[in-house]
Amino acid sequence: MPENRELRAAARNQLKGSWLPAVGITLVYSILSGIAGSIFGIGLLIVGGPLTLGFLGYFVHKARGEKAEIENLFEGFKNFGTSFLLYVLVGVFTFLWSLLLVVPGIIKAISYSMSFFILRDNPGMSAMDALNASKKMMNGYKWKLFTLCLSFIGWCLLCGLTFGIGYLWLSPYMLLSVTNFYENLKRKQGGEAAAA
Repeated sequence: MPENRELRAAARNQLKGSWLPAVGITLVYSILSGIAGSIFGIGLLIVGGPLTLGFLGYFVHKARGEKAEIENLFEGFKNFGTSFLLYVLVGVFTFLWSLLLVVPGIIKAISYSMSFFILRDNPGMSAMDALNASKKMMNGYKWKLFTLCLSFIGWCLLCGLTFGIGYLWLSPYMLLSVTNFYENLKRKQGGEAAAA
C-alpha cells in the first residue's frame, strides 16, 4: 500500500485542472443533502444512500482517469433500494456500536467505510454483503485509513476559520485520497474483498 502522503499527492494530481467541477459537485451534494434533511427529518434517510453512492462514484471515475461529471451524482438512484438499505444499515450499526463507547463506534465506521465503493463496483450485491465485504476488506487496514483521515486534521481546523466554506475544497481532496486508498487496497487484495 502507498504511504498516506502518496495517496494525498495522487489526489492532488487527479484534481489538477478540475478543482472547480469537484467543488461544484460537492456543493450540489451538500445542498441536496441539506434540503433532504430538512424534509420532516427523514428526507436524508430516504435519499442519503443513492446520493452517497453517486457522490463517491464521481471520485471513483476521477481516481480511474475516467470522465467524471456532475451527472454521476445521480447514478446511485439506479440502485435505489440497495443503496438506501446500505445507508440505513451503516447508520444503525455504527450507532449501536457507539452506544458501547465512542471508540468502538469509530472502529466500526471505519470497517464499513468501503461499503459504498464496493456496492458501486458490484451493483448486484446485497446491502449486507457489501457491508460484510467492507469489513473483510478493512481487516488489518483500519489504522491505515484512520491515520489517512487524521492527516487532514490541520486542514479541517483551517476550514473551520472559513465558516465551513473551505470544506468545499477539502472534501474532494479527502474523498479522492480515500478513493485512492480503496483502489490500491482492492488491487492489493486482487479484488477478492470486493467480490466477496
